[in-house]
Amino acid sequence: MISTAIRVARVGSAAELAAAVLMVAGFPALMLAALVPSVPAFAAAAAVTYLADHYLHRKGSYLINRLGKVRAGLSIRFLIRQLLLVLLLARLSLADNLIYYGAIACFIAFYGLQAPHGALVQLIRNRRRMPVATRNVDLKSRIRIPDAPPRRLLHRSAEKMLHLDLFAVVGILLAAQVKSALIGFIGIGVTVALATLYVLALMPYVRGRKVPPNAEKVLAAVDDWLGQYKPETVLYFSGSKDSAYQVNMWLDTMENLDTKPLIILRERAILNNLAPTTVPVICVPGGVHLMNMDLSTVRVALYAANVGKNIHLLRVPTMKHVFIGHGDSDKLASVNPFSKVYDEVWTAGRAGRDRYAIADVGVRDDDIVEVGRPQLAPIRTWQGVPEGPRGGAADGRCPTVLYAPTWEGWDDNPGNTSILLAGENIVRRLITADPPVRVLYKPHPFTGTRSKEAKAAHQRITALVQKAAAERAADSRFATDSAAQAQAKAELARIEARIAQLAGTGDKGRDEAEATRDGQVDVARHEEVARLRAEWNDAYWRSFPTWEHRVITGSEPRLYDCFNVSDAMVSDISSVVSDFIASGKPYAVTDSAELGAEEFKRNNTAVRAAVILSNSAAELGELLGAVRDPAADPLAEDRKELKQYLLGPDEPASIDQFNTAVANLAIKAETRNVGQESRIAAATADAEKLANAVPGQRVSSAGDTDGVGTG
Repeated sequence: MISTAIRVARVGSAAELAAAVLMVAGFPALMLAALVPSVPAFAAAAAVTYLADHYLHRKGSYLINRLGKVRAGLSIRFLIRQLLLVLLLARLSLADNLIYYGAIACFIAFYGLQAPHGALVQLIRNRRRMPVATRNVDLKSRIRIPDAPPRRLLHRSAEKMLHLDLFAVVGILLAAQVKSALIGFIGIGVTVALATLYVLALMPYVRGRKVPPNAEKVLAAVDDWLGQYKPETVLYFSGSKDSAYQVNMWLDTMENLDTKPLIILRERAILNNLAPTTVPVICVPGGVHLMNMDLSTVRVALYAANVGKNIHLLRVPTMKHVFIGHGDSDKLASVNPFSKVYDEVWTAGRAGRDRYAIADVGVRDDDIVEVGRPQLAPIRTWQGVPEGPRGGAADGRCPTVLYAPTWEGWDDNPGNTSILLAGENIVRRLITADPPVRVLYKPHPFTGTRSKEAKAAHQRITALVQKAAAERAADSRFATDSAAQAQAKAELARIEARIAQLAGTGDKGRDEAEATRDGQVDVARHEEVARLRAEWNDAYWRSFPTWEHRVITGSEPRLYDCFNVSDAMVSDISSVVSDFIASGKPYAVTDSAELGAEEFKRNNTAVRAAVILSNSAAELGELLGAVRDPAADPLAEDRKELKQYLLGPDEPASIDQFNTAVANLAIKAETRNVGQESRIAAATADAEKLANAVPGQRVSSAGDTDGVGTG
């Protein structure tokens, strides 16, 4: 019942639900106490509403947002409490007392101060919101960006301002109880004085040297930096904050380019979720600002997603535009007809080229370039089931099987994900396998965001894995090296503390302007963090038994880390399958739409070397047999051939292929630009010759001559 109430109220926990109930019930209690009248009861009810309101704000409760939508927002709640306090004074026959008039005057003055306070806060925030936000771009030497106001002034400012009425409320209640107006006026004076001081404290930040430069100066500084840096290859990205992973997967590749890289983002939410990188980053929310930015030295633009805002850069003819995508799979999104707007489309291997040919969506074969998948470099190839628990991988007695389903997609196609129809069957068969295997369940980050059914199925699968893990922990057949795990956990704590120190967790309070000013990455620190993350990953897998089932969500450990400690994988049609093929390990793919194995393979290239699962998952035995006895694996050779077809050859390395493709396209862009300049120069010269050739005639814009004085 409580869980149902939590879901209906859209709160995050039982404590939030209790606070919401107390806050909502507190206001009728306030009215009742005012009508009775009872000062102690009013004080108790007021305390409950203050504390519950504060708790819900601190938790960022969704309910708070909803109350604002139905005109019961924060200011209204405080006003109602103050009006009820005035009613209490009237019911106590204090309407002729000075404290009554003092209370009314106080609350009028207090609300009179809310307007300048709110205006100042909004003005400061607007002025400190940069037209562009940057990382690894030196604007500090070009323009002066002042420090932000102390965080205590702006963070949850409306709530802080309104809570200053607490002194007046307490003073007035004490005055009513002890019949002494002096106490009430002291409280009133403190409230009005503090509110006035709060407004005065904000005023210096809207004038003088504490105001950041205007948009024109900031954009001029960015153009000046661009002119000095001269970027040559741009990674362009636009999307929601949840799609940040699509650009994050390309950061290492951008860092390893032979040309000067630049990342252009269009949404601040993406910038806030961007992984650390040494590549210069410019976030340009405004289309006009982007179109006026000096990108004259850029020759190649890379696009990781097909979105509407791409047009703002696609319109620039001096660079060549390439769709690189954010994964390689047989999904329809991999052959989007929009792709024909680009000069080239880069795929991992021959399979991507063939997909476009079969789809016939207007992408010419001559415009497709196979470049491999540079992101797959961290994936280790399979050497058979490991003999020991090195790096947390499964030992010979208990192989690890990764279940990594994709999400439910934007429609209700049953082939989108195995979560709905097959997920529980897959997990049940794996956790009851004999000989036993370990299950790692790592769902797609979008799982359950659109479909309630998918979210419920995910929760049931999570419960199955966690229950099986608890049962296995109590089983005497599974030994535990407590000392080694304790040591690994201690290493994790040490590494996490060091990473937090290097990441500068104290800087999280910086606003956009400060982050832009101070956003230069420390390369040595960046490299140390990368090394520590590798150590963290190693310690993570050693921090629990190699036979322990695990649900893995969040960004760490990464999907590829899960690949490396797994001996096999079960997944759906997505880029996850294509990436896993790089490991050479056995894998299974679920035919959730029940097309049949042969039809499923015809429609989806990546499953041609897979064990095809029905929704009952009865075929899992074939996958587990291949893991336990690699010599008897019937699909081993098929996987080798498919790997080259999907991902291209191992030599040269994918990053080398990628750099070659960038260099070749840059030459094409430069050739076009030189040719265009030559044509323009020739046309201008011809026009001048023609204008000077026949006196008395002038040349029209179309190149025709108009007679002058002829008849």
